[in-house]
This record gives sequence, structure tokens and C-alpha cells, in this order.
Amino acid sequence: MFYAIDFGTSNTVITRWNAVTEQPEIIKLSGLSQQVGNNPPLIPSLVYVQDASQGQVIAGQQVYDQGLNNNSDSRFFRSFKRGIGAQIQGFLPELDDNVVTFEQVGEWFLSTIIKQLIRETSEIPQSLVLTVPVDSFETYRNWLSQVCQSWKIEQIRLLDEPTAAALGYGTLGKELLLVVDFGGGTVDLSLVQLELGQKKTQGFILKWGEKSLGNNSAQKTKLARVLAKAGTSLGGTDIDNWLVDYFYKTQDLPKTSLTTRLAERLKIQLSTQTAATEVYFNDETFDSYELSLTREQFEEILKQQNFFNQLDDLMTQVLQQARRNGIEVSDIDGVLLVGGTVQIPSVQNWVKEYFDAAKIKYDRPFEAIAVGALQLAQGIEVKDFLYHSYGIRYWNRKINRHSWHPIIKTGQPYPMGEPVELVLGASVEAQPSIELIIGELGSESSGTEVYFDGDRLITRTIGGGETIVQPLNDRDGSRTIAKLNPLGYPGRDRVKVSFKVDQLRQLRITVEDLLTQDLLLNNQIVAQLS
Repeated sequence: MFYAIDFGTSNTVITRWNAVTEQPEIIKLSGLSQQVGNNPPLIPSLVYVQDASQGQVIAGQQVYDQGLNNNSDSRFFRSFKRGIGAQIQGFLPELDDNVVTFEQVGEWFLSTIIKQLIRETSEIPQSLVLTVPVDSFETYRNWLSQVCQSWKIEQIRLLDEPTAAALGYGTLGKELLLVVDFGGGTVDLSLVQLELGQKKTQGFILKWGEKSLGNNSAQKTKLARVLAKAGTSLGGTDIDNWLVDYFYKTQDLPKTSLTTRLAERLKIQLSTQTAATEVYFNDETFDSYELSLTREQFEEILKQQNFFNQLDDLMTQVLQQARRNGIEVSDIDGVLLVGGTVQIPSVQNWVKEYFDAAKIKYDRPFEAIAVGALQLAQGIEVKDFLYHSYGIRYWNRKINRHSWHPIIKTGQPYPMGEPVELVLGASVEAQPSIELIIGELGSESSGTEVYFDGDRLITRTIGGGETIVQPLNDRDGSRTIAKLNPLGYPGRDRVKVSFKVDQLRQLRITVEDLLTQDLLLNNQIVAQLS
């Protein structure tokens, strides 16, 4: 069976391809899923740690049902996806004599879902597609791949969330679609060209990076070609925090998990009405809260946080990339809105400033990504490009500190054809090895800072014009790319290093000793150098 998981900051969705009906279906898991109104079954991305030493947790809807989110408790985690692969400012929580990382919380959450899925369906998925934000670094993607290895699922693939959403709206024929994916933790914009393909042999299923042909490799396929994309860490969680900050200033409301939940409810109400009120009374502590907010006040808070300016910057990036491909705004056939945050009326109005209302669709905000991800198992071929660059660290004598030199630049299609090659030599007498620190280079205009405010995990966009870098191999045992035997000496080229990016967007490295003609590394994934 083919499954897909859209692991979100606020909610998670699981889908399965029904071979009988040849249609996708959304999975509801007992105790984990909730279904409100006309929404599909959603699993709240929540974790309560019962015993960190034993990995015992309560996840999803059960956290709400047991009221474990109402108190300021270091065992309760929400929005933990934002902390995975990020550099956290401040101390991580320590539970049961164990420092708990967000990577560990994420693994507990996803493993709980998989175990419950296997228990209820009595089957282990044959193939699984997981979706990821456009702006995610390889540290996040590598973490996700490593978590999957313990599940004994034969075939795994990762797909950008907005690309999946374009496939999930069920459009056919040649269509140029702009996806605005605005969830709890990120906003991603992606311009995707969908078109019918010709019969061709392709390896669309990957088993831990090794190519494996599917049974339907010669069928008539569709092609999803990604033409432009941009994303940043901005989502519904930020809005909830801004509302809590507003009530803290105006009513001296404490910043707790409970008040954050009340703020979220106000935000949801204001999507369908012009004024909202939330009242809470704790019969044990006798604490009482009454929060009221109008839609006009809500939109003013968004403006004060430069919310719409940030969205404008992303739209400008995508449209500029489109124009470099000869595409104008009028050429875009449809605009698809996905994610819970697109239900905010002012967000919909913002999109209408750029596009005719007749082109905008927002009737599948929660399920489009997970449904679209299943299309990879049905013969969809995705042509994508790198959103971040890859570079190597060097000592910059002009500024007297380390800098980064790009080797594979943003916009490079993958998998790559010809590799990028470097030739390196020894820098000191009798050098025993050559080290190289390789990094993923993000935006040069701004970055994201992740820090704690009490028990809240906050992300904030920061400027400064410096390149944001996530080193891939800067740890003991991984920096060395070549051990030299015989020893190296300055004055001659010693090793040739080849870089290329594979189908999974993983950077791979090959190292040849030019003196001995020995192959020291062969197509090794950089993040796994050890």
C-alpha cells in the first residue's frame, strides 16, 4: 500500500491510495485524529512526554482530550517541528534526567503515528512519501530520512509541500499553477507547471537513495515541473504568539500554553465572523480570562508585525523567478491556497491583490498536500531545482574570519548531470589528511532565529545581509575527506573532489588521490561522512 504523511507544525494528515477505487483516502486514527466540522481528519501535532527515559509519550488529539495542554508544563510540546534542525537559542528542557531535543520529540510523534497506523490497518506501508517545506535545510530532510529507517518501510521519498499541493488539487492537462502553502510554521510559494507526459522509463521510487524501478515505469505519466519557489518561517503559530503578546500588553495576560490556545481560538473565529470572544475559568485556581478581539483589531496587529510586507517579499521573489523563465502574472492559470492560515480573510484578500478572484481556489486547505504526495506512487515525475546553494568553508584574509565559497548554486536542477570538480593540495609539510567543511547556504538577505520565551518556542526573521549556513559535516570524524598515504606536501595538486546532487536532493562527494590514483570516497552522501 502507498501512503503519504504531511507532517505539519499545527496538524498532520495521513493519506492512502485505495487500489480498488483508484482514489486517495484520508486516514483517521483512533485517539490521535480529530474531525471538526467539514474538515478532514487531522492529527494535532502535539506531544506530552510521560517518561523521557523510556520514550513514553501521549500524542495528537489525546493531549487535548486529557487537558495536558492547558498548563505551563515542560512536558508539553507544540510547534516542535520548527525546532527540528534549527539552532536553538537557550537551554533545551531536561526531563527524567534526559535533555529532550526537538528532533527526539518529532521522532516520538511520527513513530507513534506509524505504530498506530500499522496496528489499525494490520499492514506495513510499502511506499511512503513525506512532504517538507520549501525553505527546509538538508539537516531537517536528513533527520526525517533517518527517522524513517526504523520503520522498515521499503520505499521512501520526500517532496516539497507546495509541489504536492499542486498535484493534490486534481488538475489535469497543461496548467501553470501558483501554490500558496500557509500553515502553522511556514509559508511557501511555488510555481508549478503540470502537463501530460509521454511514455518513458523512469525510476520514480527511491529506496534510501538507490534507484528502484516501479512496476508501472513504462506507463503514460504526468510531469510536475517546478519553475519558481520561495519560503520562510512564518505561520499561524507566529500569529498566535502575536495575539498573546497583544493581550499581555493590554490586559497583563500571562504567556502560557493555555492563553496561546485561547488566542488560537480567537484567530479561528475571526475567519468566519467580525468579532470573537473567549472566556476561560479554572475552578481549581479560580483564574478567569475573558479575551475579545475584532477583525479590524486583528488585522492591525498583523500590519504592526510587518506580516503583509513579508508576504509581499515572497511573492516578489517568485514572480521575479517566473519572469526570468518568460512567465508573466497573466500566464498563471490558477492560484491554489493550502494550509490553515489561508482561511484568514485578510490573507485571501492579499492574494486577490495579485490575481483575479476567479483563478483562486481554497476549498482543500488541509488535505491537498497529503493527497497530492500520493501521486508520486502513480507515475508522476517531478522536475525540481535547488532552493539553497552548497559551498565550502575557507579562511577569508580580507575580513580575518571564515567565509563560504559556493560550489553548487541556487537554481541548479537535480539530479545533476555533470559533477562540479575541485582540485586540492596540501598546505603544510607532511600533511596526513585533507579536511573540508561543506555547508548548505541559505538566504543572504535574512535568516531565522529560534529561541524560547518562557515555555513558548518563538521564531523571528532577522536581517543583516549575511549568508545563513547549515554545515553538513562539521563534526568529529566527518570533516576529513582524504587520508594521504604517502603524506602530502605543498606545491602540487593532490586530490580531485567531485560534487553532485542526486534524485533525493542529497549532496554526494567523490574523492580521488591524484598521486596514487586511489578512489578514497565514491559517491558518498556528505551528511553521512564518518
